[in-house]
Parts: sequence; C-alpha cells; structure tokens
Amino acid sequence: MANRAQFSSRIGFILAAAGSAVGLGNIWGFPTQAASNGGALFLIVYLLMVFALAYPLLVAELMIGRYGQADPMTSLRKIWPAQRALMGLVGLAGMLAVSLILSFYAIVAGWLLGYLIAPLCELVGLTQVAQWLETFGVARNLVLMLAFMWLTVMVVRSGVTNGIEKWSTRLMPLLLILFVVMVIYILTQAGAMDGLQLFLIPDPSHFSPKLIVSAMGQAFFSLSLGVCTMMVYGSYLSKSANLPKTAAQVALLDTGVAFIAGLLILPAMFVAQNNGVAIYDASGALLASDTLVFSVLPAMFESMGGVGILVSTLFFVLMVIAALTSSISMLEVPVSCTIEELGQSRHKAVWWIGCIIGVIATVIVVNFESLFGFVVTMTTAYAQPIIGLLFAILVGWIWHRDKVLAEISAGYPDVQSSLFWRIWPWYVRIICPILMLLVFFVQ
Repeated sequence: MANRAQFSSRIGFILAAAGSAVGLGNIWGFPTQAASNGGALFLIVYLLMVFALAYPLLVAELMIGRYGQADPMTSLRKIWPAQRALMGLVGLAGMLAVSLILSFYAIVAGWLLGYLIAPLCELVGLTQVAQWLETFGVARNLVLMLAFMWLTVMVVRSGVTNGIEKWSTRLMPLLLILFVVMVIYILTQAGAMDGLQLFLIPDPSHFSPKLIVSAMGQAFFSLSLGVCTMMVYGSYLSKSANLPKTAAQVALLDTGVAFIAGLLILPAMFVAQNNGVAIYDASGALLASDTLVFSVLPAMFESMGGVGILVSTLFFVLMVIAALTSSISMLEVPVSCTIEELGQSRHKAVWWIGCIIGVIATVIVVNFESLFGFVVTMTTAYAQPIIGLLFAILVGWIWHRDKVLAEISAGYPDVQSSLFWRIWPWYVRIICPILMLLVFFVQ
C-alpha cells in the first residue's frame, strides 16, 4: 500500500497516539481511582502496571498495525494467514467494541460540553438555557451527544495528516498548558495541600488485592489497548520509527498526563471540601466517584464567586479536549475498516459510521437506566481484556519470531542485541497473558 496515509512526523504520531490514550479515564478515572484506593499507594502500583502490563502490549499492537499497513482486520489476517476468517472476526470484534465504547463516550463528553457552555450562558443572562444544559434529561443528553459526535466526525473526515494529526498536535499542547495553569491555581487554594498529601505520601494501610486489580485495569484501559485504536495508528506509522522507543514515549506522555490530573483533581476535591462540599461519606468512602466531576467540582467552582466561572470554563475546556482526542481515534477504527474492506471513500465512511454510532448512542440515551451501565461494563470490563489477551497470544505464540524481529529491526537495527529483545518476547508470551487473566477474572 504505497499510497497509504502516514503521519507526517514522529512528534505528530506521538501526540496523536498520546491523545488517543489521554481521555476521560486519565483525567477523571485515574484521580478518582487514586482517591478511592489510598492515593499515593495506588499511584505507585499504577506506575508499575503501566510498564509491566500496558507498555509491552502497546508495542505489540503498534507492531501488528505497522506490519499490516492496513485496517485491523487485514493486518491480523497477515499475521496468521492460515486463519484468515478467524483473524477477520477478531478484528471485527475490536471494531465493534470500540464503536460501542464511542457510543457511550459521546454521551459523557456531551455532558462536558453542557457544563462548559452553561456558565457562559449564565454570564450573558441565559439562565434557563444554563439550567437546561446542566440538568439530566433525554433531550439534553441527545442534543449534546450529537454535538460532540459532529465535532468528532469533522476531525476524522479530514484524514490522517490534515485531520487527526493536525488537531492532535494543536489540542495536546493546549491540554498540557491548561493542566499546568489549573494545577498552579488549585494548589494556591485553601485545603489543596491535604489532597496533595494524599496523592504523594503513601499509606501502606490502604494496600489490598482490590487496589492491585484497580491499578492494573486502569493501566490497561488508559493506553487504549484491546480495541484496535493503537493498531490503526501503528498502520499509519513509518517503517523507520523505533517501535519500542516510540511506544515508551507515548506511555510516558500518557502516564504524565494522568499524574498531572492527580495533582489537579485530588487537591481540587479537598478545596471543595474546605468550601463546604461533601466528598466522603461517614464511612470514609468517596461519594459518587463516577459522577463527581458533574457534582463536586461545579459546586466548588460556584463557591469561588466570579473567578469560579473562569476556572470552570478552563476545566471543562480541558475535559472536552481530552475527550475529543480520544474519540477521534475511536472513530478512525471502524472508518479505516470501512474504507479498506468495503472500498468506501473516507468522506462517506465517516458520515455513515458516525450516524450509526449516533443511532446506537441515541438508543442508550432513551434507555439510559438499563443500557448505559450494561454497555460500559460489557466493553471495558469484558471486551477490552479478552481482545487484548488475544492480541498478546497472537504476537507471543502465533506470529513467527523471525518476522517479529524483522518488523522491529526496520526502525531499530540493533534490537537483537538489546535488553528489550531479551525480555519482551517471552514477557508478552507468558507474563502479559497471566496478568490480563488475573485482571479479568478478579474484577
């Protein structure tokens, strides 16, 4: 595929891949997991799991994609030609899983859009509109979800270089700048040091098997593993790229954002508590951790007076950017499959795939109580670990070792004599499947 689109630069790929990994899971999921599981102790175990579990699998997914130079279904068939039908089904499963994830992700991201726009509406006197944007309801959820899906479609329809790479290289630096500004501000507020202490000073009494499982799950999900997004991005990566080094840079950037998010969210929670907002119940458990971003923080922003509107706007701009950099990578998976498997143009594929996902999200919105939690659990708790396990088995046991070595050597000629090559092949073959089975069955 000589004419296949590619990222125009290594930094463009790193920012796009990191943008895929950096999402609501990093900015809200990681800090609330940390707050619920001992703070600093969770952080330590999470960092260990990123490089013990997520990094080796990230290299594997990027490698499959770059080797195939095609959509996930075609790339997987090239890895195991004798089982073309089976590999096509595995790729299809990844495509369906990521599409379902995007369907509920767009709903949550739509709420973020609402909380971003609401303070601005209130500022100009549109109080009823602001209340509608912040009040849970079918019509509001539907409108905001469609607005976010439209944003996602607009980026992906422009292609790899002019769409995904262009916007990732703009949005990711802006995301990091906003993070730094927000962290500096929050740390100057009363109560922030209590949150910082929780996040940075380990308390061994919080250690438990649940903490280990939570940290492993968060590390796995934070790098968008198991749903073909990194495989698709790998297929747009130049053969001259050093895969182990590039994967490490993506993992470090993703982990760095999660760490900075912890520096922002945990102190912000205690600032909110200092301002009279309850964040823990009588037993010491975190209140409504899944929806805290829509309850505790807005209450904190409101208690700040006039400056709260500015801080709230910056925070939700940050959240929307994080959501968008992830959603564009999710939409690219089914779009790439449609373009190459069905011969569709990108413009047509993006619109009809976007519409299908929008319809699925609409069904979830209308049947929210029965479907939302079910879809979240089935995709993130079951589909991702199972498909990720299949990828690990494929690379570790099925793909011929010489071909694996040749693919890595294309961008890393000295890999055979490196410490990476002495460890990584057997690690992916043995250790990663064991860890993933542990996460899957214990959770």
